[in-house]
Parts: sequence; structure tokens; C-alpha cells
Amino acid sequence: MLRLCRVFRSNTLRAPILWPGVPSFSGPPSCDRGKGESTSPASRPLPGATSDLPCPSVAPPRTGSPVDFPFHLRGQAGPLRFCCGDGRWRCFSSESSGREYLDYDVVIVGAGPAGLSAAIRLKQMCQEQGTDLSVCVVEKGAEVGAHILSGNVFETRALDELIPEWRHEGAPIEVSVSSDKFYFLTRNHAVPLPCPFDNKGNYVISLSQLGRWMASKAEDLGVEIYPGFAASEILYDEDHKVVGIRTNDMGIAKDGSKRETFQHGVDLKGRITLLAEGCRGSLSEKIIGKFNLREKSLAQHQTYAIGIKEVWEIEDEKHEPGSVLHTVGWPLDGTTYGGSFLYHMKDRLVSIGLVIALDYHNPFLSPYDEFQKLKQHPLFRRLLEGGTVLQYGARTLNEGGFQSIPYPVFPGGAIVGCAAGFINVPKIKGTHTAMKSGMLAAEASFKALNGKADMETYWDSLKKSWIWEELYKARNYRPAFKYGLIPGLGFSALERYIFRGRFPLTLKHSKPDHEATDVASLHVPIDYPKPDGILTFDVPTSLHRSNTNHEHDQPAHLRLKDPAIPELVNLPRYGGPESRYCPARVYEYITDEKGESKLQINAQNCLHCKACDIKDPSQNIEWTVPEGGGGPGYSVM
Repeated sequence: MLRLCRVFRSNTLRAPILWPGVPSFSGPPSCDRGKGESTSPASRPLPGATSDLPCPSVAPPRTGSPVDFPFHLRGQAGPLRFCCGDGRWRCFSSESSGREYLDYDVVIVGAGPAGLSAAIRLKQMCQEQGTDLSVCVVEKGAEVGAHILSGNVFETRALDELIPEWRHEGAPIEVSVSSDKFYFLTRNHAVPLPCPFDNKGNYVISLSQLGRWMASKAEDLGVEIYPGFAASEILYDEDHKVVGIRTNDMGIAKDGSKRETFQHGVDLKGRITLLAEGCRGSLSEKIIGKFNLREKSLAQHQTYAIGIKEVWEIEDEKHEPGSVLHTVGWPLDGTTYGGSFLYHMKDRLVSIGLVIALDYHNPFLSPYDEFQKLKQHPLFRRLLEGGTVLQYGARTLNEGGFQSIPYPVFPGGAIVGCAAGFINVPKIKGTHTAMKSGMLAAEASFKALNGKADMETYWDSLKKSWIWEELYKARNYRPAFKYGLIPGLGFSALERYIFRGRFPLTLKHSKPDHEATDVASLHVPIDYPKPDGILTFDVPTSLHRSNTNHEHDQPAHLRLKDPAIPELVNLPRYGGPESRYCPARVYEYITDEKGESKLQINAQNCLHCKACDIKDPSQNIEWTVPEGGGGPGYSVM
């Protein structure tokens, strides 16, 4: 995976900051390995530049080595030109402010399935039409896949369209679904129910592994992917049109001062910007608000859930590759929407998880501890006993579906994938729809850049696609559960087997998730059992398994709009729910020297799940990106 060094300053003596295990490279990497392979950041050729200038003779870095800008050219006036792997010269410029920038045709934020699908489709269309567009993907995770977490039972429909020969190209999609079961759980029993998921032909996969494979395919086509850089700001022109993004500054201390390693962020400027940040993307939410995109499409608010997951290695005699199991009921009560999953992967690995809708009422509920309880159920205990946990993680997901899709086009770009919200809730799937939305946005972008249409065609294409048809038929399942578990199951059965998605009315969602939280006086605190260290674990142990890491000496990326709200409102009125809804114990009430409770934010624990940004009853927490490369380091999630 190609990586930029975290050095943008013109001091040629400053050593690059590298990730552990990544080999360094001593020479200035003005060129990459050879024709067709990706290299350092590139823009469109400068006016008048030719495409057949020879590359200077420089020893190339190995795959996986950091790729840096040519330091020997720093300090020269005007745009800098350097050679890239396709034999063409590229441009690297500095603004008068000292902040450096790069120009591209398309800038994509987020190297997940949606963003990578868009990048691949753009380059495919370039090949089909005999033209070229420069495409850059920036990713806040230390590597592609590091921040990707999903169940995942994968439907290949979009991938079949994007890369029809994926079965012969080494895709990590190998374990087909062999059985599909659905249970209603009580405390000690599992009651089988008719299975509504229809997973025949689907595959049990690791989505983080699929993301890395897709990144390699994108790079083969000439896409430039830069992990470890967090997009922190939208760039606008004087007409309020989006013209790219800015990566965050590096090397700022907790007190706001500049450390010795300080570096300005880089401006990545694009003729079109695609936001593929995933659920509750920080830039996407700002764009949706600034341009009133929900109002423009008459959409309702988005609704969310939090998914908590572990990957275990179990005993060989218990392993059934391709076995898929879902449950509803215990440990959740009848007013809380959610359910669990258990998927058998390859190599004796299983994924187990619990999804809880964030419109739950009880402020004393802890999603993390509910997940620990789940594993004590006989259905799961007998499978997990004797096994070993390999990885832990958590992530929020969209559940609003058809009713909550915002208008996805804004001046200068579009929103794709889960940042917009295309999950099919009754299917418990969103990867295939996210990928398809990225492909449709790419096709609209290609037409727009060639003067044949504008980005509005993305919205038109969405409404004509199988995404729209699929989500429309599924639109009433999730809001039906606002009446409770049993009524929701009953309506879902009618919708699936009788109406088949053609119910004459469209149900509305209940109030936003943060407004659903009851005051603490209406509930009794929940006494969760202590972890046994065998099936159930404390948060620090789980965090270690998530490979989460942040630079400690940086400002907290979790910001309180009003620092007094936690002690004045959240604690006395709601019992301090932020100390429980966070699955990483980022928020903690401690007693100060005066004996008063104060909120402490342990930002270094953050899994980037975004639950706090959604569930805080006062909407007082703003999630922003930390330094690039921080956060979890998922490998099999």
C-alpha cells in the first residue's frame, strides 16, 4: 500500500515519521517502480507538460514503503514538477501561506467499499474512453481496512458489476453461506423462527480484508491512495462551491502549542470531491447541514445503531464454515430494537456481535456490557468455550433507510455509501448498496468532468437503480419496531410474506436517537456482572485487542460545545449516559479534590464508532478527526 511520509516541511534534514514495521527509504522517491504502478501524489499534467518525459534515475521504494515528495525541489519558486510511475510529470505547489496543495480531477475521502468502488469505476471509464483523470483517495486509518468493521455476510451484486472476474483475481471472498438460522432468545433458551434473510449465494467475509484487496485493484488502475491522512476541513471557493479538502495539521500538543514535529496539513484540491467517510462522516454531516440536503429531498432524520463485534478462533470440531445465525430478544428488553449475529468464517474463525439501536430509552443501558451478557447465553457459550478472542471493535451504522436518504449532490461533489445511508435494514446489509452508490457517483463524475452532464445525474441514477427499488421495499421494517419487539416482528412478517414491500403507507421514524433517552429517574441502574476473563472481558482488555492507538500529546478530537453541560445536565438529569453508551470508556466521571464529579475524556481510547456524536442527549459532543493514522487497527473485522 502506497503511503505518504508525514513530512511536508521543506527542511531536508527532518526525518520522516513512519509507522511501526514499515521500512524506510533513504533516497528521494521521485519515481515509482514502473509503468502502471502508483506513486507519490499527482495532479493533472501542467499546461504544456508532455506525457513522455523520461523519469530521472532513482532507486524505487518497495511496495509498502512510504512515498514522500521530492525534498531536493523544495524552496523553488512556482509549482514543482516530478515524475510519476506512468511516465508523466506531475505538479506539487505551495500557497503563499506556506500550506502545500495538490490538484486532482477527483478527490475521494474514505478508502472503504464505496470510495474504492468510485475510484475503480472512474479509472475503468478512463480506459473505456481512452482518456485519463487523476484520482486521489485519502484515508484516516493507518492503512486501508484499519477502520473498517462489519458483520459481514456479503452480497456480491455490486462487485459482480464492478469487477466481474473477481473470483479469479484473488478476492478474499471464499466462504459461501452453508446454513442460515434465526432464533428468538430468552435468558436460557433459543426458539427457532422462520429465517427471513435469504442468504443463499452470499459469502461470509472480513470487510477490512476486502477493502485492502479493492485498494490493490484501484492502485493497479492508477488510483493514488494515501492512508494515514485525516480530512479535517472542506475547502470552498468564493461561490461556496466545494473544491477539495484539507488534511489536519500534525504535531499540535494538547495545550495547542506546536511541537517540534509540527507540519501543516495539505490541501487536496479536486474538480469534484466525493465524500465516502462511512456512517456519520464528520465532513458529510457538515455538508448535509450547510446545503440543507435532508430538506431538499424531504428526508427524515437519520436513525442509528451501534454494532459491537469480536472475532474468535474456536475449536475445530465446533467450526462450520459458512454457518450464519441471527437472533432477537434477550439480552435486550421488549422496547429496545436490536439483535445478535454469529458467522463462521474460514480457518476456525467466527464473528460474533450485538447490534443495538441508539433510540433506546434507558440511560443506564451499556451496549458493551449487554454484549458481554450475550456471550453467556447457552447458544453461544458452548461454541466459544475453549476458544480465543483475536480482535474487538465497534462502529455505528445507519438504520434510517429509504426515509432518511438526503439529497446526495452538493456544489462540487457528492456523498456516497454509508455517509448518505443506504443500508437495507431487514437484510442487515449495506456493503453492496454502498459500492453501487460509489459506482453511480463515479459515472456521474466522469460525465460532468467531460462536459456531458452535471452531478445531478447521480441523484437521477440512484432513483433508477436497484438500490432505490431495494430500499423502497424495505422501508417499513425498521420504523415498525418503534411500537415494540412483538408488534415489530408481526408487521415485518406481514410485510415480507403478504405485502412484499408494497404496503400502501410509508411509516415514519420516531424521534431522533438523542431525544429518545429518558431521564434517569424513570429507570433503575443495571447491575452488570463482572467479567470472568474467559468469555467476558473488561474494556481495557478489549481495547488492547482492537489495536487502538492515538498520539497522546494532541488536542482531544472529542470536543464539548459547552464544557459545563456534563456536570450541569447529563449527570444529574440522565445519570451520565456517556460513561455507558461509549464502547471504549472514553467518557468517565471522576471525583476531584473537592469531592465533585467531573467528566474526563480519554480520547486515546476512541474506536471512532461515533456513538457519542449521535447519542449524547444534549448534542454537546462533536466528533472530529484526530491526527491521521490514529484509531483502531482492524485486520480481520
